Amino acid sequence: MYSKFQLGKKYLQYYFTASSGNGHGVHSPFVFDFIKKVLRDNAFYDCYPVIETARKNLLQQKREIEVEDLGAGSSVTRSAKRAVAAIAASSLKPAKYAQLLFRIVHYYKPVMILELGTSFGITTSYLASGNALANVHTIEGSKAIGALAANTFERVGIKNIRLTTGDFNHVLPMLLPAISPVNLSFIDGNHRKEPTLNYFEQLLNHSTDSSIFIFDDIHWSPEMEEAWTSIKANPAVTLTIDLFFIGIVFINPDFKTPQHFVIRF
Repeated sequence: MYSKFQLGKKYLQYYFTASSGNGHGVHSPFVFDFIKKVLRDNAFYDCYPVIETARKNLLQQKREIEVEDLGAGSSVTRSAKRAVAAIAASSLKPAKYAQLLFRIVHYYKPVMILELGTSFGITTSYLASGNALANVHTIEGSKAIGALAANTFERVGIKNIRLTTGDFNHVLPMLLPAISPVNLSFIDGNHRKEPTLNYFEQLLNHSTDSSIFIFDDIHWSPEMEEAWTSIKANPAVTLTIDLFFIGIVFINPDFKTPQHFVIRF
């Protein structure tokens, strides 16, 4: 992965070269609509303080848990025993991005949502809150972390989440046929190139013409940047939006020519 200094330099380059986040100069009506009604939606939603209270609780837990790390590893420590607060501080998606996930679901209304990488359930809770009629399936590699995620769901009172713990390579092939088609996927569980591309290919086989794919940490490492480049080049991909910390993919065939946007957020 990139060092903090390297990532900081990349972010500054992104910030000063990305399209303005106000929609000016964006000639795609779809993307302009996304910017105005999703990206820049500053409305207050009732679920925000409830879920953020759950986040605060996790950030205050000093007890340690045993963690099975099946992905690219922690950016802070690779020790099997870690403090809950330390994991929460390093791995939970900031409210700015977690609430964007909520707004994407709230606006596009996907009914079958899949998350790879539950962590402590904060982003899962936002995804599930975006559409009460949606079925949200989430997979977490660590049983200890999954147990705390289940506590999060109970704390915030969300009922439309189904949590499975286990290795993505074993769980995903069994789960996908049972929940297909998947309308929205959030991939945040293995920050390596080949697994990321493998998950994407599997998800494509269980998608619709309007499915949305959201990839976390697309600039986290050279491998993830290579994966993002490969995803953009996939023939099924017609539109991508790079927000630096997350990348959004659409496969809508109404977009005749592939378009790739880098937007400041």
